[in-house]
Amino acid sequence: MRYCNREVDALDIVVGVTGATGIIYAIRLLQALAEFSEVNTHLIMSEWALHNLKTETDYSWEQVRNLAAAIYDNRDLGAKPASGSFMAQGMVIIPCSMKTLSAVANGYADTLIARAADVTLKEQRKLVVCPRETPLNAIQLENMLKLARIGAVIAPLMPAFYNRPRTIDDLIDYQILKVCDQFGLSYTGVSRWPELNGRR
Repeated sequence: MRYCNREVDALDIVVGVTGATGIIYAIRLLQALAEFSEVNTHLIMSEWALHNLKTETDYSWEQVRNLAAAIYDNRDLGAKPASGSFMAQGMVIIPCSMKTLSAVANGYADTLIARAADVTLKEQRKLVVCPRETPLNAIQLENMLKLARIGAVIAPLMPAFYNRPRTIDDLIDYQILKVCDQFGLSYTGVSRWPELNGRR
C-alpha cells in the first residue's frame, strides 16, 4: 500500500466510478485516500462499474465499499452530492466512460455521478476527469476540450515510463500520484521525474 501525506486541511472528495475498463485505478485511489481519517471519501459507482468490479478484479463489493466514508446509489438524484449545499472540496471520475464524459460536458445530469460533476463545476470546485478510451473520436475530444475550458482537469489514464516502472502496480500508482497532486496530497512511494528524485 502506498501512502498520501496530508498537506491540506480535511477534505470531502466525491469519487465517481463508471463502467469504463480500468476499475483498478478507482480501487487504488480509494485505498490511498482511506489511509487518512481527515479525508472523507464519498463513493458513487455505476451499475456497469459494479459489473467491471467482478469482471476485472478479485475484489468484492464489500471490500470496496469499506474504503469509503459514504456510499450513494447512482440512481439517487436526491443524495447529498447532488446538491451544491454539500460542501465537498472536489470530485474525481475514475475511470470516466465516454458516456459519462458526454453527460457532464453537455449538462445531462441523469445520474448521480453526472449531477455531482455538474454541481462541482457550477460551484467552481475541483473536478478531475480520468477518461479511459482509445482511440478517441472528434466528439470525445470536443467533450474533453469543453470541460477543460470551464475548469475541469482532464487526467487521462496514460502510463509513464521515464520512472522505469517494473510492475503493473507501478503504472497504476503513477496515475494515482497525478490525481492526488490535484488535491494537494503528496503520494509517496512513486517515482516522479528523474531529476526530482535526484537521479540523472
